[in-house]
Amino acid sequence: MAFIADFKKFLLKGDIVALATAVIIGGAFNKIVGSLVADIIMPVIGLLLGGQNVNNLFFSLDGAKYATVEAAKEAGGAILTYGNFLQAVIDFIIIGFVIYWLLKGYEKTKKKEEAKPAAPKGPTQEELLIEIRDELRKK
Repeated sequence: MAFIADFKKFLLKGDIVALATAVIIGGAFNKIVGSLVADIIMPVIGLLLGGQNVNNLFFSLDGAKYATVEAAKEAGGAILTYGNFLQAVIDFIIIGFVIYWLLKGYEKTKKKEEAKPAAPKGPTQEELLIEIRDELRKK
């Protein structure tokens, strides 16, 4: 029973809950950015490359000509699929760019919060006691 209680205590720590929340949000964010890359940016890049899918860019190491990466793989040809690498680099750059702007926006909100003046402090206990003492002396 002690194990279960300790495990429950471990799972409900603030750090673990925050980490779990970050992982879930990160997974959802990854889907959004992945869609941005795959569905919006890469078609434009493909259009600029003459209508070719970036993932289909490859170099045949054995000198044979293949129409697609799949055709080269089926033939057992030695190929260097630099298009997949290019896709990974583009994904990384775009994800980094989006995260940069999100954090930049977050920092702006933090600066605005810090710029707000602090609430004026009330009198200390000592000042209140002195005021009460002075009022009592007047009577």
